[in-house]
Amino acid sequence: MRLLQSTQMRRVLGLGPALGIIGFFMVVPIAIIIVFSFMKSNPYGGVNPEFSLEAYKQFLFERNLMDELVFNAAYLRIFGRSFLLAIGTTALCLLIGFPTAYYMSRQPARRKNLMVFLVTIPFWTNLLIRAYCWILLLRDTGIINNYLIKWGIIDEPLTMLYTNFAIFLGLVYTHIPFMVLPIYARVEKLDFNLLEAAHDLYASRQQLMRHVILPLAAPGIIAGSLLVFVPCLGDFIIPNLLGGGKHLMIGSLIQLQFGGSRNWPFGSAAALILMSFVLIAMMIYVWGPGRKMKPEGDA
Repeated sequence: MRLLQSTQMRRVLGLGPALGIIGFFMVVPIAIIIVFSFMKSNPYGGVNPEFSLEAYKQFLFERNLMDELVFNAAYLRIFGRSFLLAIGTTALCLLIGFPTAYYMSRQPARRKNLMVFLVTIPFWTNLLIRAYCWILLLRDTGIINNYLIKWGIIDEPLTMLYTNFAIFLGLVYTHIPFMVLPIYARVEKLDFNLLEAAHDLYASRQQLMRHVILPLAAPGIIAGSLLVFVPCLGDFIIPNLLGGGKHLMIGSLIQLQFGGSRNWPFGSAAALILMSFVLIAMMIYVWGPGRKMKPEGDA
């Protein structure tokens, strides 16, 4: 009994600092956001300590001149655009990242290290600087349009900046390392003797990919997809800079409510709605693919 109590005490003391940090820096802010979402907005910023559901009503309705609630789909369109861009970014990152990670895993050890180093180089530069570089590339008088006109491919500059295409391109560029690295970490550990065995059993390349490589690489694919999809939903730097504020995403909407609009309750409600979607996606993974891929020896 004493040994059991001593083990439990050591476990509590060992987890104490981590639980304290998580509680203070994550649970407390979330609790504040939840409380703010059920209060009234103060026109000068902050909230008035009065219970109200107005922030959640504002997500789907607006008040007309007669002070009547009428349906407003503006915020639903912002959420829909954010999800479409996040899904498209995840799909393209996977389409590019999986072959890249697989190619890296088949290289000699020295070349592997070099390629991982090259993939991580963008993290060395501030995101704002990288986004401004895309502005120089995509604007009407930018490098891409100048060369296309110089080569006679087009007569007038293409409008690429401040569009959904620019946002999509910026999101893919920013998040593709988060897809490559988890897949590489998984594929690099594969036993390539299994591939030789599949070849000996006359498996085609399509069968080899479908029945051997993809199932074994699935944990890395799912982890990379989550690492790309979730940050894309809440991104606001890329939409603000490359979208010019014309194509809002969820992150931009939340930032705008806490900044220029000074509507903290609605910003809190939008953040909680976004968090709910993220939690649903995580729970689907935990109770779906994540559960199936759990080792049999685990409890």
